Amino acid sequence: MEKILVSSCLLGQPVRYDGRGHAILHPQLNLWQKKNRLIVFCPEVAGGLPTPRSPAEIIQGSVVTNLGEDVTEQFQTGANIALELCKKNQVRLALLKESSPSCGRNTIYDGKHRGVKIEGLGLTTALLIKNGIQVFSEEQIPALIKVLAL
Repeated sequence: MEKILVSSCLLGQPVRYDGRGHAILHPQLNLWQKKNRLIVFCPEVAGGLPTPRSPAEIIQGSVVTNLGEDVTEQFQTGANIALELCKKNQVRLALLKESSPSCGRNTIYDGKHRGVKIEGLGLTTALLIKNGIQVFSEEQIPALIKVLAL
């Protein structure tokens, strides 16, 4: 049975920068979880960042917190671990948290820490896509379901 990489926060795990989860209630996600199809992962925590932590945004290719700390290395480490996990488990599909500097699929924040979203990819999403893994956000679950049905 094909596995799917899923952002931990989407299952309610308190790994986000603010120490909370962002659980989504979707019957298909619950079914996949019951069937043990999910590989649950947070690249930011895997990269060594604490929870909670200062919010970070991508600025000209670097990831910087609202306090000016460059955390690019931790974000890149988490992205690399995610890719290795996907390779190890032959994962070709991922469901990641939209707008995150790690996991954003269609949008990320503009890097000025003012709550403005722009088109863009998080570091983990970009690396996974570069390596042939299809990434979907929580807003694209119907599209993910269609791809799995093929």
